[in-house]
Amino acid sequence: MNHVERFRAVMSFQPVDRVPRWEWAMWWDLTIDRWHSEGLPTELTGVFEISQHFGLDPYYQFWFSTTEETIEAAQHHVEGVVATMDDYLAIRPRLFPEHDAAIESMRPWADRQARGEVVVWVTLEGFFWFPRTLMGFEKLMYAFHDQPELIHRINQDLLDFNLRILQRISRACVPTFMTLAEDMSYNHGPMISRATFNDFMAPYYRRLVPAMREMNAVPIVDTDGDVTLLVPWLQDMGVAGVLPLERQAGVDGMKLRRSFPHLAMIGHYNKMVMNQGEAAMRAEFERLLPLMRTGGFIPSVDHQTPPGVSLEEYRQYLRLLGEYTRMPR
Repeated sequence: MNHVERFRAVMSFQPVDRVPRWEWAMWWDLTIDRWHSEGLPTELTGVFEISQHFGLDPYYQFWFSTTEETIEAAQHHVEGVVATMDDYLAIRPRLFPEHDAAIESMRPWADRQARGEVVVWVTLEGFFWFPRTLMGFEKLMYAFHDQPELIHRINQDLLDFNLRILQRISRACVPTFMTLAEDMSYNHGPMISRATFNDFMAPYYRRLVPAMREMNAVPIVDTDGDVTLLVPWLQDMGVAGVLPLERQAGVDGMKLRRSFPHLAMIGHYNKMVMNQGEAAMRAEFERLLPLMRTGGFIPSVDHQTPPGVSLEEYRQYLRLLGEYTRMPR
């Protein structure tokens, strides 16, 4: 199987020759700096090039920021500047860039994806993420009650932007999967109630997720913390899966699988064991093995590999990843 076939098969709970081997969030800058001092070639600085050096399966991400015409944009640099509708209307001309260069740069990746050489991944900003970026957390929480018209205006504009981006990228490169950046859960569950989700986010999900599916892209929501209570809300919207399933937040992948048999999942490998030796790393893979056998799951570090992990420890992790992703087991 090629990389695209393998990803689609796993996410569809179909048989595969092996499970994909990749890191959805890659590594901190400080981690790469450390590895350069420990023997990683210094000319390797980009995450795609480094992943290829390590022999991971290739994918390429395009993040269509609401604020800058670059996928390397600092996503939070406008955080907290909006408190009222007037504030939003004043900043709105700076938002929603055209992304012409980024869209054009997708074309060679489309060719590689068509040959099965690389998985193309698109990230859009979601209907909790974007208002929180503009307002900051506390003001957003009050605004759900005090300024509902402001939240709906922001999210309608975001929906229009995201749908326009999807229409435009469809002419350059249809991605294999898409993530909606949300981060609307923490270690005790969702940051909002189901009623708030239904009022302020669900109407926009019901427009956006079908558009993703019409492109034959797998729709996944990126949210940290404990996603357990959030999953049925997302599935009702047509979302196929979630990532990164943070172990430190108490997420239990097998419990999720029993409750949601068709939920696609990525991540869930506890990054905190990666500097504790081979036995600890192997034990973590053993914990994930029953979930891997159910299908619909790609193991990956549950967030970026931290700088406390040496290059040799990461290579040890990769050797175990190669061992445990072989199929069948």
